[in-house]
Amino acid sequence: MRTSLIILLFFVAGLLAGLFGVFPESFNGKDLSTWALYLLMFLVGISIGIDHRALDALKSHGFKLFLVPLTTIIGTFAGVAATHLATTNLLFGESLAVGAGFGYYSLSSIIIGELHSEALGVTALLANVMREIITLLMAPFFMVWFGNLAPITAGGATSMDTTLPIITRASGNDFAIVSLFHGMMLTILVPFLVTLIISLLSP
Repeated sequence: MRTSLIILLFFVAGLLAGLFGVFPESFNGKDLSTWALYLLMFLVGISIGIDHRALDALKSHGFKLFLVPLTTIIGTFAGVAATHLATTNLLFGESLAVGAGFGYYSLSSIIIGELHSEALGVTALLANVMREIITLLMAPFFMVWFGNLAPITAGGATSMDTTLPIITRASGNDFAIVSLFHGMMLTILVPFLVTLIISLLSP
């Protein structure tokens, strides 16, 4: 929990720095964050490579690994359906498109913004950022309440990168490979599912 709070505090600090002009407008934070992510993935890779039990876990799971992203897809859409009942200004298909981002806020928001509307694109951005933040904050609790796979499914597509360290810390190194596979599968599926759902909304 402490690590999650520290991550959130750094995010808030960066947000405030941007809002109050601490850095010049020419500063490209995206490039810096991309390199930081590369370094993070390198360090996580080292920790997985040192622990050979992680590779043994991959071999033992086999095709069962595919059930994890499938469960995430079904669970996400079920959650979207339940949440949609509390909304009045979105079509059900629009809510599904937002949910189909599975935490991949950068890509899903762009696709939705270009194929549908900027308003729904912003909605997708906020909803999927919140999914990532909730996973960062709640991963240890999800593991205690619902089991080792819960933080992975909560993270969605982000389970292969930004939330992977938190997931590994909460669920253990044995689940790092599962988390990576889960995130990669959802990352691949996001553009196809979002585009398909948006296309079905067209008259």
